[in-house]
Amino acid sequence: MNDDQLKRIVEEVLETMKKSEESLRKSTPLEEEPKAVESGKAPQGTVVEDDVIPDILLDDYTSYLDFENPVNGPEFLRIKKKTDARMGLGRCGPRYRTKAYLRMLMDHAGAYDAALSEAPEDIAKDLRMVMVKTQCQDKDEYLSRPDLGRMFDEETKKHILESCIKNADVQIILSEGLSSTAMEKNTSSVYQALVQGLKIEGLTSGAPLYVKYARVPAMDVITELLQPKVTIMLIGERPGLSTFASMSAYLSYKGKVGMPESLRNVISNIHENGINPSEAGAHLASVVKRMMEQKISGTEFKMV
Repeated sequence: MNDDQLKRIVEEVLETMKKSEESLRKSTPLEEEPKAVESGKAPQGTVVEDDVIPDILLDDYTSYLDFENPVNGPEFLRIKKKTDARMGLGRCGPRYRTKAYLRMLMDHAGAYDAALSEAPEDIAKDLRMVMVKTQCQDKDEYLSRPDLGRMFDEETKKHILESCIKNADVQIILSEGLSSTAMEKNTSSVYQALVQGLKIEGLTSGAPLYVKYARVPAMDVITELLQPKVTIMLIGERPGLSTFASMSAYLSYKGKVGMPESLRNVISNIHENGINPSEAGAHLASVVKRMMEQKISGTEFKMV
């Protein structure tokens, strides 16, 4: 079979499918049913206008249960609205329903893009951050060589020393980490709230750093160079199917290279469906203040 024959077959199949769909819509028109939140019943129809299927992102799957006759639909829905977990999906035989399967594919694609795409550096430029890079040369090397994401060459160390303030109360570091989407969606709100909070607490902060291709321990190298009392790294978390836009904030008091992870604190799940980014920034400022008072971070640090 040559290319022309194959092309004709594909065109004929597509034309046949289109005619079948049009015939089906005319004989049994689909109407969008109201979402039965009280009963927990899923909407059964999908409105198709001008051959365009609605964007699945517009479907609020937390407002209904995709199976019939729940024991306590309202209570199940109350719980479902408070989590990103895949609850009440229903099934068709042993398989997921089509909507649930398509959403999983969509979330997987979002996670894939978050991990592999390059971060939008304009965000760091707009915030007037000092921009540097670890010893990783590109995203592929960053993902395959975590050790290089913790190290800087001598020229970069010199640039950090020349561009940043030493001995500040707080040093803020930003990196896309494993989710460029997290950096894109959360940085501005977290950073601005954090800076404002530090001012209210009467704490000084050095010139903020954007470190491309950084792993969390890279903050320890910077701490040894600039010697702030507290170092904060805002970094994209490993993406998953629940969310691919989650950011974490790692904090250490007088950190150093080789320090155990037990001397580090972390506030995670910073995103629109988790900890509100602006609230997270303000909370970080209060955490820093307590670290300064207690002169410690890690497992022995007490928030209250």
